[in-house]
Amino acid sequence: MKNDKDFLGKDEMFSSDCRDQSPPFVKPCKPDSIDGFFDRFAKAVTRFAGSPIMFSVAVLAVLVWALSGPYFNYSETWQLIINTGTTIITFLMVFLIQQNQNKDSKAIHIKLDELIISLTDANERLIDVEELDEKQLKKLEAYYSAIALKARRRLDGDA
Repeated sequence: MKNDKDFLGKDEMFSSDCRDQSPPFVKPCKPDSIDGFFDRFAKAVTRFAGSPIMFSVAVLAVLVWALSGPYFNYSETWQLIINTGTTIITFLMVFLIQQNQNKDSKAIHIKLDELIISLTDANERLIDVEELDEKQLKKLEAYYSAIALKARRRLDGDA
C-alpha cells in the first residue's frame, strides 16, 4: 500500500525494522489517570442508567412526582422540580453516553480496518473511510449498492 509507506516513514515507531511486525500493544489507561477514571466512570454510569433497575427508579420518581401534584396544588414549584431534575440528568448523561459511543465507534472502526487489511482482495482505500466527507461517502455508497444489486440479480437468476 503506497500510503502506508508514506505514513510509516514519518513515525519513529514505524522504522524499517518494525514495519513487518504486528500492531503495537496498547496498554489500558492507568487507573490514576483522568482519562482512565472518566472512561470507567462513564461506562459504569451508562450501563447502570440503562438497566431495568434505573428505569424502574425513574418510573417510580415520575409517579411520586405526579401523585404529589394535588398535595402541592400543581404549583409552579412542583412543575419546576421535575423539569429541573430531568434537565440536569439529561444534560450530564449526554456527555457520558457520547463518550461511550465515541469509544465504541473508534474500536469498531479499528476492528473493521484490521479485517480490511487482513483480506487479500479487499479495497484498502476503505480504511479510515469514516474520515471522508458526506459527498464522498455517498459516492462510495452508490458504488457498493450497485455491486450489491448486481450480486442479488445474479443470485436471483441462478436460483
